[in-house]
Amino acid sequence: MHPPNSAKSQDELPIDVHGVDLDPQTRCAHYHLPLDVIAIKMKCCGIFYACKDCHDALAGHPIQLWPRAEWDDRAILCGVCSYVLSIREYMHCGNRCPECSAGFNPACRNHYHFYFETIEAKRE
Repeated sequence: MHPPNSAKSQDELPIDVHGVDLDPQTRCAHYHLPLDVIAIKMKCCGIFYACKDCHDALAGHPIQLWPRAEWDDRAILCGVCSYVLSIREYMHCGNRCPECSAGFNPACRNHYHFYFETIEAKRE
């Protein structure tokens, strides 16, 4: 059985994605533009969420940042084709899935500091 607000059944997506009002490509109540088609595996719990706000609403614990030493871990899910990118691969993919060429929202880079250890995150 899937938890409430699960994005898809296991028949549709091999990875369970959590979030609020998810559509079939992992867009959520917070981020639902055409290019908002990624989900992030959270370092703290190992669960994929559509965004930090969905995690805050559903997880019951704070987000932990992915340390730079673990940026080769696969933690970014393309909601279009289900390919899982490493964090490093995601940051250098030119806002396109390397597997299916689906476009990703370039404004997501403004939120890296919520998920990944960055210079900005270290200052906060």
